[in-house]
Amino acid sequence: MPPRPVRLGRNALVPATLLALLLLGGCSKPVEKTEDIRPVRVQKVAAGQAEILAEFPGDVRARVESRLGFRVGGKIIARKVNVGDVVKRGQVLMELDPQDLRLAQVQANAGLQAARSNAELAHAELKRYQDLRDKNFVSQAVLDSKITADRAARASYEQAAAAYKGQTNQAGYAVLVADVVGVVTGVDAEVGQVVAAGTPVVRVAQTGDKEIVIAIPENQVDSLRRVSDIQVRIWANPNDMIPGQLRELSPIADPATRTYAARIAIPKASDAVRLGMTAYVRFATKSPTAAIQVPLTAVFPYNGGTAVWVVENGAVRLARVQVAGPGVDAIMIAAGLTPGQTVVTAGVNSLKPGQKVTILGDDPVQPAPDATAGAVSPVTASPVTAASGPAGAVAAPATAASGAPK
Repeated sequence: MPPRPVRLGRNALVPATLLALLLLGGCSKPVEKTEDIRPVRVQKVAAGQAEILAEFPGDVRARVESRLGFRVGGKIIARKVNVGDVVKRGQVLMELDPQDLRLAQVQANAGLQAARSNAELAHAELKRYQDLRDKNFVSQAVLDSKITADRAARASYEQAAAAYKGQTNQAGYAVLVADVVGVVTGVDAEVGQVVAAGTPVVRVAQTGDKEIVIAIPENQVDSLRRVSDIQVRIWANPNDMIPGQLRELSPIADPATRTYAARIAIPKASDAVRLGMTAYVRFATKSPTAAIQVPLTAVFPYNGGTAVWVVENGAVRLARVQVAGPGVDAIMIAAGLTPGQTVVTAGVNSLKPGQKVTILGDDPVQPAPDATAGAVSPVTASPVTAASGPAGAVAAPATAASGAPK
């Protein structure tokens, strides 16, 4: 009887497949382990007296800006200027209805003529009575009464003359004229409006000295008061730096913004600097102590503080640092770094302690005398903002970190 064939089940094929895979795996070469080396950019740091900078926005204004108004009340019947017009001394700006003022002037003139006639009559009678007294035709008492009448008539005439002159001036005040050469910066009343005496109707800024008006925070008033190096740049021409002088600093804070208004004189400003332009005022002074400057891309938050990567022997080491203050495009380090050390400026978000790195290119050594740090202007990022991101993130704007190698 022939033997019956043996059939293998589906589970019997699994050990055979595993055996085949093991035999094939034993024939392949072992995988070599490669060391992870990250490319970074670095910079050597140096210490020195930093230049403390603070920059504040403002606008160009005239040193003297007058709010002109009529000396008398009345109804406006004409407006001769518009905002932006250049006016000369004596140029007519606005006019009031002069009818009532002219009637008062006519009345004063009539009173003056009557007083003049009485004064002339009294003086003529005095002369006649003086002749009669010389001939002893009248008594001295009668002559004394004529002398008194003459003096009273003369005083009445002088009073009427002064009233007529004053009323003539009042009639002339119906026309508002410019008393200086300047530019009309505002019109506060229109034709048909009835205004009282002294109400401002036109604002005229003198075309002489110009100033920059800025607002200084209360925590920087005392330090910036003593700064002598002040530079002004106009937004329309940022490359032209104009020397400035702190002419006026308000002794009280603005009740709404809690800032102190300051006026920066720019006596060397050219005619290209026009009223109303946007300007930036920069205060610069040397810091009392030495500090180290590093780029914004070098620092990052770490465990509630700030840290940098220091390159030593081809590897990086985590170094906790103390920030002295921010600059326009840098961070000043007060402690944690020593001059001559090399810090990573790009690629900090992909490193870990002991990570080996390769340097893409050394940035030039930062010169100590030109370091910038210190007070922060309203448009400059604060140290809290620079180090408030998640752990391991680059403390810099997205545009600055986008070119960092991964």
